[in-house]
Amino acid sequence: MSAAAKPAPTRETLLINDLLPTCSAALKAAEQLLGSATASVAQLVRGADGQIDSARLEQEQFAAHGLAWLATYVATLKETLHWAERLQQDGRLRELEMLILQAGFGEYLAQMAGGIAMSQVEVCRLADLGITDDAQRAFRNAAPVDSLIRGGNTSDVRSRIAALIRDGLSTGDFGELGLDETMTMVREQFRRFGEDKVAPFAHDWHRKDEFIPMEIVQEMAELGVFGLTIPEEYGGHGLGKMAMCVVSEELSRAYIGVGSLGTRAEIAAELILRGGTEEQKKKWLPKLASGETLPTAVFTEPNTGSDLGSLRTRAVRDGDVYRITGNKTWITHAARTDLMTLLARTDPSEKGYKGLSMFLAEKPRGDDSNPFPAKGMTGGEIEVLGYRGMKEYEIGFDDFEVKAENLLGQREGQGFKQLMETFESARIQTGARALGVAQCALELGLKYALERVQFGKPIYSFPRVHGKIAWMAVETMLARQLCYYAAREKDQGRRCDLEAGMAKLLAARIAWANADNALQVHGGNGYAEEYPISRVLCDARILNIFEGAAEIQAQVIARRLLEQRNG
Repeated sequence: MSAAAKPAPTRETLLINDLLPTCSAALKAAEQLLGSATASVAQLVRGADGQIDSARLEQEQFAAHGLAWLATYVATLKETLHWAERLQQDGRLRELEMLILQAGFGEYLAQMAGGIAMSQVEVCRLADLGITDDAQRAFRNAAPVDSLIRGGNTSDVRSRIAALIRDGLSTGDFGELGLDETMTMVREQFRRFGEDKVAPFAHDWHRKDEFIPMEIVQEMAELGVFGLTIPEEYGGHGLGKMAMCVVSEELSRAYIGVGSLGTRAEIAAELILRGGTEEQKKKWLPKLASGETLPTAVFTEPNTGSDLGSLRTRAVRDGDVYRITGNKTWITHAARTDLMTLLARTDPSEKGYKGLSMFLAEKPRGDDSNPFPAKGMTGGEIEVLGYRGMKEYEIGFDDFEVKAENLLGQREGQGFKQLMETFESARIQTGARALGVAQCALELGLKYALERVQFGKPIYSFPRVHGKIAWMAVETMLARQLCYYAAREKDQGRRCDLEAGMAKLLAARIAWANADNALQVHGGNGYAEEYPISRVLCDARILNIFEGAAEIQAQVIARRLLEQRNG
């Protein structure tokens, strides 16, 4: 063999020896690094009283958000390691899963050491977090960290992952998910539905900017999508957020519009379950569960964005009704729904959150020709690049009547608190929707790379192509395990706003990265509207914005981390 010759990579040369113990030791080093970074950032934002100073937190936003990303990476590695350990205990840890673990650890540790991209133009480095040069070197040179950075996410590792994915293509094998038997059955049921009833038609719905057909909505209702997490006593299936996560991913894998139909029902049901009277629960939850009543969320106003405390839409009590006046925007599926969870100000003397109340506002269904056939209600469609299927609207209210009995919980001033209690579930579900989009992009990129022949062979044979696909598979699995963890925490009744926020933050970024890379694999064809990847790219972009833009999400995570440190 010549000096230039190189033996074909084998399992022994690709896998790091004692991989799980090495990852465990590297995780401890990463957790120590996070502790140091948290202490450093806490010092930057601490006021004279020792508490977080909001003005200083805003001034040090770059460092605070970098801390949020660092914590998200550490949490992701922790849950991915736990996933591998569970598979090992069950005898299901194969070469593919081990390489996913190895590549994921290698890349994220390298980014921690060298800089985490919070966006395409913002890279947060350890020095930005106040980590000293000596501490940086100590982290980078720790034996397990160094081993994984050097050998974790190499070209040979990505090539082997790509080969294993190709070999398992007939069964759609992108790695063991770690689901139990029940969740596996749920996943398979909704995967079949998505592949048979949604995916073949989704691109046509998108290109024509059409509503998802009511036949599909009805079939989803029959499958139990809208009552998935509603307790059985109120007509639902009584399943947990883990089931919601699995179902949302599979439906969004087929088309994000379909995956997001369930989000409206989830938000409405969560609001009513947590904040409604018993009479409101008995009246509305069975209707939501069956799909008889389709809800929409009416929160955002022009020029307010995430600043809900500045909402101006007014609700004035007038006998047995409230009269609503004001404007709302970015209302998804507003025309074709029957019930609005509507946030409005009932106390004009209170300019902040305390003056807000939540209403279960009934409305007639509309259509394209007459979207809002209700007295005191007007509006029009906002044309968007993607995330179609349900359509987006702006709405004007002028003395629109809502029954006083439909004030959620029959108490004014509770609206913001009631809404905040839904954010954990909403962000877990958004993370799951992002996973579905990420998986869809991965599969579209893989299919095209295997079919497209250039220079006499499929382009999948080129390392810069199959390497992209391999990393997409790795990172999608990493985000999936973080989403699953947040869902399990929620199902156990534990506070999980931090985990849910991290899951949403990471999964949304990965959905966009996967879509962008899959389009790159398509080359010029990916830029043509006839190819589904063009739709997926547009769909993926919104995930970094709604349910809390990435910057807002990072701010929330950072504040929570710093509050935890302060006890």
